Amino acid sequence: MKKLIAAAVVVTITLVGLTPTQAAAKVKCTPTKAVGHTEMIVKPAEKPSTKLPKTFTLTTNCGTIVITTVGNKAPWTLTEMSTLAKAGYFDGSLCHRLTTAGIYVLQCGDPTATGRGGPGFSYPDENLPANALNNYPAGTVAMANSGPGTNGSQFFLVFADTSLGPDYTIWGKITKGLDIVQAIAKAGVKGGGGDGTPNTTVALTKVRVS
Repeated sequence: MKKLIAAAVVVTITLVGLTPTQAAAKVKCTPTKAVGHTEMIVKPAEKPSTKLPKTFTLTTNCGTIVITTVGNKAPWTLTEMSTLAKAGYFDGSLCHRLTTAGIYVLQCGDPTATGRGGPGFSYPDENLPANALNNYPAGTVAMANSGPGTNGSQFFLVFADTSLGPDYTIWGKITKGLDIVQAIAKAGVKGGGGDGTPNTTVALTKVRVS
């Protein structure tokens, strides 16, 4: 199962540049027909690309999120994620998990929306952070996994400074749209609690690479 390992350390949520009320007021989500569905079969790349993408643009029903990549610090990750994106693997998929207690992330990239989906292949860990407090700062984009070398398609967007084990490949930073993720976090989890399906339905309409 693809999952994040919750950290025992609890830190204070800081919404970068916006109060929670401002973030929620600024973001408007439109209805979506996206539902969990069977994953597309995509052939993995045979080797890292010599021309790595600089940005991933996530068009969602709540607005546009732009991720600036780490470049050659994570060549396998960017190559395989780019391969999936260009094939349309992420299009019409839901961000299926929100965690607002202990760690502060929105998790996406599983077309099945179950937390167990993936592309059927995996690749190595790269660009792991130090084992330190707040080693996944707000805006970080990293791969979810179920152990070493099990990266697939699921990734998480960090909306407030988070402490986790140094086990998750960091491949980018949100340079536009962090307020969208923060507003989704502010709306909370279905049924209450700190971990589960977001109250706000978030769909990746299209993921573009450039």
